[in-house]
Amino acid sequence: MEFKPKLVAFDLDGTLAESKQRVSADMGETLAQLMKKMPVAILSGASFRQFENQFFTALPSDAKLSNLYIFPTNAAQCYKYANGAWKLAYDESFTLIERERILRALAESLEETGLATPPAQVWGERIEDRGGQITFSGLGQQAPPEEKKKWDPDRKKRMPLRDLLLRKIPDFSIGVNAASSVDITRKGITKAYGIEKLAGLTGISVSEMLYVGDALGEGGNDSVVIPTGIRTQEVFGPEETKKIIEQVLA
Repeated sequence: MEFKPKLVAFDLDGTLAESKQRVSADMGETLAQLMKKMPVAILSGASFRQFENQFFTALPSDAKLSNLYIFPTNAAQCYKYANGAWKLAYDESFTLIERERILRALAESLEETGLATPPAQVWGERIEDRGGQITFSGLGQQAPPEEKKKWDPDRKKRMPLRDLLLRKIPDFSIGVNAASSVDITRKGITKAYGIEKLAGLTGISVSEMLYVGDALGEGGNDSVVIPTGIRTQEVFGPEETKKIIEQVLA
């Protein structure tokens, strides 16, 4: 890799791990090596609780957590490790009125697009309130990765839902991930917002960062970072991500 970033930011699901699956110990060790050399950020639609279950368990005990920035719920929040604990650097969670508007618009849009009726098999809740983000998952939050990949690989089921939500609640951001979900956050609260905040938190310019994700194509929830000017690298799973990290380390 010719470009030598001073900071690397990653998506979580589909990038560091398969969707909703735990990050492997091997990936955790590779990330820890990167964290010894530079700041690392993880930006995901996942809640902080999901990070605790899915990501932190993979890191070795000597990982340099002070070099790690966690952005749950598509950067509606940021957590930084200080004095032995994870602490909020900022919080853009919904108000009660915003939450009610979103849930009403989502219910209407699901009916109008035919997605309100669940498939024959569903794994967990299809709608999850994560505080700063409300997420619709077509097969449920805990669906196996292989089922998610088969359900809507070309996003044709979810793009009409996204387009309808944009008309009903145009003052909110709507993102479609690479698997089976649609994420709703406050307008302007996207991964791009997280990247801009990250520059302020670290003092590293966006042009000196690299973003690695699996949904950088049009309509994908990683594509919103592109207008920030950050360099991007699209991957198709953890193995490709690991190779990118090794190139940066080399």
